[in-house]
Amino acid sequence: MQSRALATEEGKDPANTTRANHSRVLPLRLLQIFGLFLVLCVAFSVISVYMTKRFGVSTTLTSTQSSFQPCFEEVVGLDPWIKPPSTLLHTMNDTELFWRASFAPKVKKYPFQRVPKIAFMFLTKGPMPLAPLWERFLKGHEGLYSIYIHSMPSYRPGFPASSVFYRRQIPSKVAEWGRMSMCDAERRLLANALLDISNERFILLSESCIPLYNFSLIYLYTMNSKHSFMSAFDDPGPFGRGRYNPNMKPEVTISQWRKGSQWFEVSRKLAVSMVEDTTFYRKFEEFCRPACYSDEHYFPTMLTILSGNLLANRSLTWVDWSRGGYHPATFGKSDVTEEFLHRIISNHKCIYNGQPSSTCFLFGRKFAPSTLEPLLRLAHKQLGF
Repeated sequence: MQSRALATEEGKDPANTTRANHSRVLPLRLLQIFGLFLVLCVAFSVISVYMTKRFGVSTTLTSTQSSFQPCFEEVVGLDPWIKPPSTLLHTMNDTELFWRASFAPKVKKYPFQRVPKIAFMFLTKGPMPLAPLWERFLKGHEGLYSIYIHSMPSYRPGFPASSVFYRRQIPSKVAEWGRMSMCDAERRLLANALLDISNERFILLSESCIPLYNFSLIYLYTMNSKHSFMSAFDDPGPFGRGRYNPNMKPEVTISQWRKGSQWFEVSRKLAVSMVEDTTFYRKFEEFCRPACYSDEHYFPTMLTILSGNLLANRSLTWVDWSRGGYHPATFGKSDVTEEFLHRIISNHKCIYNGQPSSTCFLFGRKFAPSTLEPLLRLAHKQLGF
């Protein structure tokens, strides 16, 4: 009692003393736990570094950190825009394809060295029996042309890997003569060719077409032309204006109605116009059906309205209508002679870049498969390749 009283008198309560001793023990334990944690962390780090250097093993934490890619490291250059597609096969439908193909730069000067190319677009049913002639025509001019083939969807071409036609078939659909599905096929060819920014001139051909001159002449003729070559004329007769439907107004009036050859050559600018159109397409799809043949009227009418000053108003593909009928003459093996080829090339008059010219047709049609042998034999002397 006396000692407790003494302690109380001196201001030292035993309960307070016990709590003070306990508070000094608690920080010590926390320090011990923290120190143990630091030791474990250091040990873990040392083991991780050793395992990585020794065995190439990284921890989960390390791999998680290394997989992080800051957004500023994702560098996108010009290549995706200027390189042609690595394959012509794609999963785009027509709407997606036409939308993608309609992209056009507003700046006219290209920020890279662009070599303009000709896109040869073959609209076929299947086989291309005259392919060896085209192989010879194109030989040695790699980098100046591209090839695209639209055939029946069921057709599987068997070109060897060494052929210029190898894997040049685009995703295709059935095309019926005289209907809008034929124009769809032509737009499909144009759209796929437009995906290559280097394609500058676009030529529509069939499996029965042949070149009438060597590649160099055709390349310079088309590249230097101020106009695109599409026949578009006003036919007042029953097979011209007689096919016009008044329901096409106001987009197309009868005075704007045109007729022309299906086989054309157009610039990149007009190719984009043909692919991106929706206004005229709807009218022709609904109101131009047999006996109105859309492949003879749609493009000639549309381009006359939109860019008539850019058309030469003639085709580069020669055909023979002298035998009459709904289709031009087809030529067989016995038809192909030196005199015959000379007649096709010579005795023509036309306007080229505002000047008179005798070089008017660059291609000929319709040549049967049997003409391949005489064409190969006479090509060097008569056609220049």
